Amino acid sequence: MTLQLAQVRVTHANGVHALRGVDLHIGAGEQVAIIGPSGAGKSSLLHVLATALRPVEGDVQVLGERAWQLSSGRRQRLRARIGLVHQAPPLPPRQRVVTAVLAGKLGQWSLGRSLLNLLLPLDVPGARAALARLDLSEKLFAQCQQLSGGQLQRVGIARVLYQAPEVLLADEPVSAMDPMLAGHTLSVLCRHAREHRVTLVASLHAVDLALAHFSRVIGLREGQVLFDLPTEAVDRPLLDALYANEQLQSSPMPPSPLTVQIPRC
Repeated sequence: MTLQLAQVRVTHANGVHALRGVDLHIGAGEQVAIIGPSGAGKSSLLHVLATALRPVEGDVQVLGERAWQLSSGRRQRLRARIGLVHQAPPLPPRQRVVTAVLAGKLGQWSLGRSLLNLLLPLDVPGARAALARLDLSEKLFAQCQQLSGGQLQRVGIARVLYQAPEVLLADEPVSAMDPMLAGHTLSVLCRHAREHRVTLVASLHAVDLALAHFSRVIGLREGQVLFDLPTEAVDRPLLDALYANEQLQSSPMPPSPLTVQIPRC
């Protein structure tokens, strides 16, 4: 198993129980969507898988390593094999896009090479190629502050594609994009995962996108796994139970999972 959680519990400093005894097994090369209402624990789950958040209880195994039994140095090397796409990428406003994308390799480069890259981009063709996959190559030398929210999300994705991790985790990676661009961007992520046998786990607010692009869907509610099923087994009653009592202004659920026509990549 590439990712394995056993009875993982996460409690935040404010006392909120984000995850409550989560068991999860994801194999190499799987493409999995995590859905659920706001506050269900989706982001916390991804940060646990990224070894960025330590649970108060339970076992976390990533790429065959028990993350929190490693020394800090070995855990840092493990993190270099994991790519995390943030919903709002932490990009300095005045940083150039080329530098932001090349930062994907910082965990693999020496300190000297990393510092040199801040002054002189070391792999402009590589950054341009990653951006081109997301139709953003014309922004190569723009400053991040000049980009829209959706463009910043695509820069964050390009950075992870350039990193070339073994595990790719994406936290609401297309939330600032229009539906057509969101679908195209998820297709790029899924294709990359398939071609390079990368394990892909993405949290999504839009259920129709999850059903259209992923073969396995996990429904998370109040920090617990409500269901973990192949996409074709996710039906209306399950979605109704998952989103019960939620006021969903954007109506993320499609009219019926069976009517979604976008092909999975």
